[in-house]
Amino acid sequence: MKVSDAMTSQVSVARPGDSIRKVAEVMAKVDSGVVPVVEDGKVLGLVTDRDIVLRVVAEGRSFDSPVSEVMSDGEVLSVKEDDILADATAKMANNQVRRLVVLNDTGRLTGILSLGDVAKDYGAKQVGKTLEEISQEPGEAAH
Repeated sequence: MKVSDAMTSQVSVARPGDSIRKVAEVMAKVDSGVVPVVEDGKVLGLVTDRDIVLRVVAEGRSFDSPVSEVMSDGEVLSVKEDDILADATAKMANNQVRRLVVLNDTGRLTGILSLGDVAKDYGAKQVGKTLEEISQEPGEAAH
């Protein structure tokens, strides 16, 4: 099974200058905890509900500030549409993340692969294994 078989392809995105408030409203509307920040089709970073809580609410920032100020903009972990799903779940486990950005061959965003997507299409056993590996402390061995 390929990543494209399981990913969510309808992804709401933000632009770097969008307000944090606007992005939070999008999250609420589409019931998602993450929104990719995209410019010219390229993913610059991700903003999560956790980013908003820790970097806006906890620090007393304005919700009218641009989302680029609070997004996670380090290396955005990604996979390609044609990658094997098992390899993608291994990447999630190895990097202790619950979602990956999905890109096409030109590097443009085409979807997001989450553990929920994997559960629907790949099975609970694989999700349980992946989640166990994600949740481990770095260097801790799986049982």
